[in-house]
Amino acid sequence: MTEHTGIHVRRADHVGFAVASLDEALEFWVDGLGARLVRTGEMGGEFLGQVTGAHGAKVRMAIVSLANQTIELLEYQGPDRPSAPAKPFDPGFAHLALVVDDIDALLVRIAPYGWKAQGIPQAIASGARAGTRVIYAVGPDGATIEFMQPPASI
Repeated sequence: MTEHTGIHVRRADHVGFAVASLDEALEFWVDGLGARLVRTGEMGGEFLGQVTGAHGAKVRMAIVSLANQTIELLEYQGPDRPSAPAKPFDPGFAHLALVVDDIDALLVRIAPYGWKAQGIPQAIASGARAGTRVIYAVGPDGATIEFMQPPASI
């Protein structure tokens, strides 16, 4: 292993999702999941190109807060986009995991926003999280959230 002198990761700051429609994404995050809208804004120009590699693009963005997690929603305008969203099992794909009280009720609540469970919630069979029910839900843009419901005794 290589020694990492002078490097100190302090904390995670936020998770970001690229979305096709910022307005629809905000409906899901704020109305569907109960997130709090922190701010909105726009970005573009050389700054955006250098940071993201999306040269010539403009971005409408919103920051929401949910369960002490900051989530950045980014609607890119201008760059070519893939014709189909990535899949949760594609290399490089990421997801956010949220702990919920009632996974079944939550899946019903998010369905009208276009979010689909990838199967039926499953209970983890063994280990530190035994009994926790889990499911991936994929949104209209291909973003994935893992919902986790711990056993009632936790």
